[in-house]
Amino acid sequence: MKILHLSSEASWRGGEQQIAYLLKEQLKAKVQVMVLCRKNSPFERFCQKENIPYQTASFSHQYHLGTATSIKKLCKAFKPDLLHLHSSKSHGAAILANLLGNKTPIILSRRVDFPIKKSWPTQFKYNHYSIKKIICVSETIRKITEKGIKHPEKLVTVHSGIDLQKFSLENTDKGLLHHQFEIPKERKLIGNTSALAPHKDYFTFIDTAHSLLQKRKDLHFMIIGKGALRPKLEAYVHQKGITEYVTFTGFLNDIPKVLPCLNVFLMTSETEGLGTSVLDAFAAKVPVVATAGGGIPEMVIHKKTGMLAPIKSFELLADHVLEVLDSIELRQSIIKNASEKAKGFSKENTAIKNLEVYREVLHV
Repeated sequence: MKILHLSSEASWRGGEQQIAYLLKEQLKAKVQVMVLCRKNSPFERFCQKENIPYQTASFSHQYHLGTATSIKKLCKAFKPDLLHLHSSKSHGAAILANLLGNKTPIILSRRVDFPIKKSWPTQFKYNHYSIKKIICVSETIRKITEKGIKHPEKLVTVHSGIDLQKFSLENTDKGLLHHQFEIPKERKLIGNTSALAPHKDYFTFIDTAHSLLQKRKDLHFMIIGKGALRPKLEAYVHQKGITEYVTFTGFLNDIPKVLPCLNVFLMTSETEGLGTSVLDAFAAKVPVVATAGGGIPEMVIHKKTGMLAPIKSFELLADHVLEVLDSIELRQSIIKNASEKAKGFSKENTAIKNLEVYREVLHV
């Protein structure tokens, strides 16, 4: 089996990590893989480091003629059985390549939880005959996507996965963040490891922090990630008068060492494809308090694998955080159940299910 993966993004976020996991697992399964990625991107550096065959293209916009031509040429040279697309830009470019004469069948991954637009170009590219299957990373996304698809039988749910082995570290230093950022030892840490992007709704995270700090002062809030919203979020923290209790760490590399330092993982997303950082917290044995955005309720079952609240409900989120901190029994129960739940979301399991989709399409 030969698969050509398209990675169009200039940054490295959750979607890119999922492609990376998938590539490594497919190589283990003796699948021949090739990558077409954005020039000078983190994904190009990943392919270089891991010795994964790749070529680069512009991917400057979704209907970029040069990128479409590159796809066509690479398909002619590599002769893949399938094209696996992982983003909107790669999707548009692959459909344009088809119009230019490339007839390689397509698998499309969909990771975003908003409806497909009704405009003609969007409807054309999502309902194009060359797309054989659309892999949705949560059941929530499958249901949302179904409304814009003429052939819903093409949709299949394959949950994103994580590397469970990364979180099997023993003797982790749970005081790491306290030491590194000079946080008083008596403060319990509540944090999130998501990008500082609008859909992550860190404003609700900050509102929740403000609400909690009205009740007790032995708390500290960690915003672990980077993004364009940082100046606005810092200004909002200052406006709320809680600067002393909130730390913006920027991007931190070693999440398996960072997560165990937290007493609570607080996820306040408005929308979320699945939300694999929740799974990371599960695996790191950190109790999760989250909003019911996108696919999160497929992981966080209220009072079983975590605590769940409607989006924007900062007061309820604050109450849930206090409940988790104050009840040893609830906290231990959530950690145990969540750890078990995480085992069903391994990167190995995700790769196996992707291969099953490929085989169904190729009848092998």
